[in-house]
Amino acid sequence: MSIRLIVKDPDPVLREIAKEVTKFNSNLQKLLKDMAETMYDAEGVGLAAPQIGISKRIIVVDVKDERGLVEIINPVIVEQSGEQIGPEGCLSIPHLNGEVKRADHVVVHGQNSVGESIVVEGSGYFARALQHEIDHLNGILFTDVALSVYDITEFAAREEE
Repeated sequence: MSIRLIVKDPDPVLREIAKEVTKFNSNLQKLLKDMAETMYDAEGVGLAAPQIGISKRIIVVDVKDERGLVEIINPVIVEQSGEQIGPEGCLSIPHLNGEVKRADHVVVHGQNSVGESIVVEGSGYFARALQHEIDHLNGILFTDVALSVYDITEFAAREEE
Protein backbone atom coordinates (compact mmCIF):
# COMPACT_ATOMS: atom_id res chain seq x y z
CA MET A 1 0.00 0.00 0.00
CA SER A 2 1.11 3.53 -0.61
CA ILE A 3 -0.18 7.03 -0.18
CA ARG A 4 -0.92 8.66 -3.52
CA LEU A 5 -0.68 12.33 -4.44
CA ILE A 6 -4.08 14.04 -4.36
CA VAL A 7 -4.53 16.19 -7.46
CA LYS A 8 -5.84 19.70 -6.97
CA ASP A 9 -8.28 21.81 -8.93
CA PRO A 10 -7.83 22.86 -11.78
CA ASP A 11 -6.17 19.55 -12.81
CA PRO A 12 -8.06 18.44 -15.96
CA VAL A 13 -8.61 14.87 -14.68
CA LEU A 14 -11.06 16.31 -12.15
CA ARG A 15 -13.28 17.48 -15.02
CA GLU A 16 -13.33 14.21 -16.98
CA ILE A 17 -16.12 11.65 -16.96
CA ALA A 18 -14.34 8.65 -15.46
CA LYS A 19 -14.22 5.37 -17.33
CA GLU A 20 -16.07 2.24 -16.23
CA VAL A 21 -14.00 -0.44 -14.52
CA THR A 22 -14.03 -3.73 -16.41
CA LYS A 23 -11.05 -5.57 -14.89
CA PHE A 24 -11.35 -6.81 -11.32
CA ASN A 25 -7.83 -7.97 -10.57
CA SER A 26 -4.89 -7.50 -8.21
CA ASN A 27 -4.19 -4.04 -9.67
CA LEU A 28 -7.69 -2.94 -8.64
CA GLN A 29 -7.19 -4.44 -5.16
CA LYS A 30 -3.96 -2.46 -4.73
CA LEU A 31 -5.59 0.72 -6.02
CA LEU A 32 -8.46 0.37 -3.52
CA LYS A 33 -5.98 -0.09 -0.66
CA ASP A 34 -3.95 2.91 -1.82
CA MET A 35 -7.10 5.03 -2.11
CA ALA A 36 -8.21 4.15 1.42
CA GLU A 37 -4.74 4.80 2.83
CA THR A 38 -4.55 8.12 0.98
CA MET A 39 -8.00 9.17 2.24
CA TYR A 40 -7.17 8.30 5.85
CA ASP A 41 -3.77 10.02 5.66
CA ALA A 42 -5.45 13.20 4.38
CA GLU A 43 -8.15 12.91 7.10
CA GLY A 44 -10.89 12.79 4.49
CA VAL A 45 -14.19 10.90 4.56
CA GLY A 46 -14.21 10.00 0.86
CA LEU A 47 -12.00 9.79 -2.18
CA ALA A 48 -12.69 9.17 -5.86
CA ALA A 49 -10.07 7.72 -8.21
CA PRO A 50 -9.88 10.92 -10.32
CA GLN A 51 -8.63 12.70 -7.20
CA ILE A 52 -5.44 10.66 -7.44
CA GLY A 53 -5.20 11.18 -11.19
CA ILE A 54 -6.91 7.95 -12.27
CA SER A 55 -9.97 8.39 -14.47
CA LYS A 56 -11.82 5.26 -13.29
CA ARG A 57 -15.26 4.92 -11.67
CA ILE A 58 -14.06 3.99 -8.16
CA ILE A 59 -14.90 5.57 -4.80
CA VAL A 60 -14.06 4.88 -1.18
CA VAL A 61 -16.03 6.39 1.72
CA ASP A 62 -15.67 6.14 5.49
CA VAL A 63 -17.79 8.51 7.58
CA LYS A 64 -16.57 6.83 10.78
CA ASP A 65 -19.79 4.95 11.55
CA GLU A 66 -20.68 1.27 11.90
CA ARG A 67 -20.24 0.71 8.14
CA GLY A 68 -16.52 1.44 8.22
CA LEU A 69 -14.80 1.60 4.84
CA VAL A 70 -17.16 1.35 1.86
CA GLU A 71 -15.68 0.63 -1.57
CA ILE A 72 -17.88 0.96 -4.66
CA ILE A 73 -16.83 0.29 -8.22
CA ASN A 74 -18.95 1.78 -11.04
CA PRO A 75 -21.45 3.40 -8.63
CA VAL A 76 -24.77 4.71 -9.92
CA ILE A 77 -27.40 6.51 -7.83
CA VAL A 78 -30.67 4.73 -8.64
CA GLU A 79 -32.92 6.34 -6.03
CA GLN A 80 -32.81 9.56 -4.05
CA SER A 81 -35.22 11.30 -1.75
CA GLY A 82 -35.48 14.14 0.71
CA GLU A 83 -33.25 17.15 0.90
CA GLN A 84 -30.43 18.38 3.10
CA ILE A 85 -28.23 21.44 2.98
CA GLY A 86 -24.88 21.31 4.67
CA PRO A 87 -21.19 22.12 4.56
CA GLU A 88 -18.78 20.32 2.25
CA GLY A 89 -15.09 20.49 1.61
CA CYS A 90 -12.86 18.56 -0.77
CA LEU A 91 -9.35 17.17 -0.60
CA SER A 92 -8.82 18.46 -4.15
CA ILE A 93 -9.90 22.01 -3.21
CA PRO A 94 -8.17 22.37 0.18
CA HIS A 95 -8.97 25.96 1.13
CA LEU A 96 -12.64 26.17 0.21
CA ASN A 97 -15.83 24.93 1.83
CA GLY A 98 -19.38 25.48 0.74
CA GLU A 99 -23.04 24.95 1.53
CA VAL A 100 -24.40 22.26 -0.79
CA LYS A 101 -27.94 20.96 -1.31
CA ARG A 102 -28.05 17.17 -1.64
CA ALA A 103 -30.60 14.38 -1.40
CA ASP A 104 -31.00 13.20 2.19
CA HIS A 105 -31.28 9.52 1.21
CA VAL A 106 -29.72 7.61 -1.69
CA VAL A 107 -29.60 4.08 -3.03
CA VAL A 108 -26.46 3.27 -5.03
CA HIS A 109 -25.91 0.26 -7.26
CA GLY A 110 -22.37 -0.77 -8.08
CA GLN A 111 -19.86 -3.54 -7.74
CA ASN A 112 -17.53 -4.67 -5.00
CA SER A 113 -13.80 -5.26 -5.38
CA VAL A 114 -14.30 -8.65 -7.07
CA GLY A 115 -17.01 -7.49 -9.48
CA GLU A 116 -20.10 -8.72 -7.62
CA SER A 117 -23.20 -6.50 -7.74
CA ILE A 118 -23.86 -4.56 -4.55
CA VAL A 119 -26.44 -2.08 -3.28
CA VAL A 120 -25.40 0.61 -0.82
CA GLU A 121 -28.05 2.71 0.88
CA GLY A 122 -27.52 5.69 3.12
CA SER A 123 -28.97 8.80 4.66
CA GLY A 124 -27.66 12.04 6.10
CA TYR A 125 -23.90 12.52 6.15
CA PHE A 126 -23.20 9.16 4.48
CA ALA A 127 -25.60 10.01 1.62
CA ARG A 128 -23.87 13.40 1.25
CA ALA A 129 -20.44 11.74 1.02
CA LEU A 130 -21.65 9.21 -1.57
CA GLN A 131 -23.13 11.96 -3.76
CA HIS A 132 -19.99 14.11 -3.45
CA GLU A 133 -17.71 11.24 -4.51
CA ILE A 134 -19.98 10.09 -7.36
CA ASP A 135 -20.03 13.69 -8.63
CA HIS A 136 -16.23 13.43 -8.95
CA LEU A 137 -16.70 10.52 -11.36
CA ASN A 138 -18.77 12.80 -13.57
CA GLY A 139 -16.33 15.72 -13.55
CA ILE A 140 -18.40 17.72 -11.06
CA LEU A 141 -16.82 19.50 -8.08
CA PHE A 142 -18.77 20.68 -5.04
CA THR A 143 -18.00 24.27 -6.03
CA ASP A 144 -20.08 23.71 -9.18
CA VAL A 145 -23.22 22.90 -7.19
CA ALA A 146 -22.70 24.86 -3.97
CA LEU A 147 -25.23 27.45 -2.85
CA SER A 148 -22.32 29.44 -1.43
CA VAL A 149 -18.54 28.96 -1.22
CA TYR A 150 -16.14 30.43 1.32
CA ASP A 151 -12.40 30.41 1.94
CA ILE A 152 -11.81 28.52 5.18
CA THR A 153 -8.39 30.13 5.68
CA GLU A 154 -10.04 33.57 5.83
CA PHE A 155 -12.75 32.20 8.13
CA ALA A 156 -10.12 30.66 10.46
CA ALA A 157 -8.14 33.92 10.52
CA ARG A 158 -11.26 35.85 11.54
CA GLU A 159 -11.99 33.30 14.28
CA GLU A 160 -8.51 33.88 15.74
CA GLU A 161 -8.92 37.67 15.90
